[in-house]
Amino acid sequence: MKKLLFLIFCIGMLIAAAPVKNGYEVGDTATDFKLKNVDGKMISLADYKNAKGFIVIFDCNTCPYSKAYNERIIELDRKYSAHGFPVISINANEGSGDSFNDMVRVAKKKAYKFPYLQDDTQAIAKAYGATNTPHVFVLAKDLKVAYIGAIDDNPRNADGVTKRYVQEAVDALIAGKTVPITKTKAIGCGIKWKRG
Repeated sequence: MKKLLFLIFCIGMLIAAAPVKNGYEVGDTATDFKLKNVDGKMISLADYKNAKGFIVIFDCNTCPYSKAYNERIIELDRKYSAHGFPVISINANEGSGDSFNDMVRVAKKKAYKFPYLQDDTQAIAKAYGATNTPHVFVLAKDLKVAYIGAIDDNPRNADGVTKRYVQEAVDALIAGKTVPITKTKAIGCGIKWKRG
């Protein structure tokens, strides 16, 4: 009996020590979602019948890194939505300055042409494994994750960029080639999670 209890204890410890998967990895298939856009409509990836993929960006209104990347995000949508890779921006941040009304104000001020969705339960950010703002997930047409990480290699200065990770990933997918760099560290403010 003691041996059986010891064996059960050991198995329990192994299970408890096993790494818990937190979000998607490159090659995983992302699940679709339905979130409220700043225009009040509910948006899902399935709504984009002609999409060849997506540039999903977890972003917010308040982070200095998000603000520094704002024009680059607008440019990504301008450049790639016509090629079937629209930007889908998602705000999961909790806190002052990131309410739905704040999102509406920012989207209007910046004249966003892409959806800016509220993940008010933070379930989508958690499912994806988003940790920072901005944090990018480039998805292929079949929703397979092709790239995860930063937009480029210079979060502070667009003029100092030498590697455009998201552009390189999307260009490769459009050309039917292998994505050259599939994962980088997302640089930005940590997502403010709800308590409790």
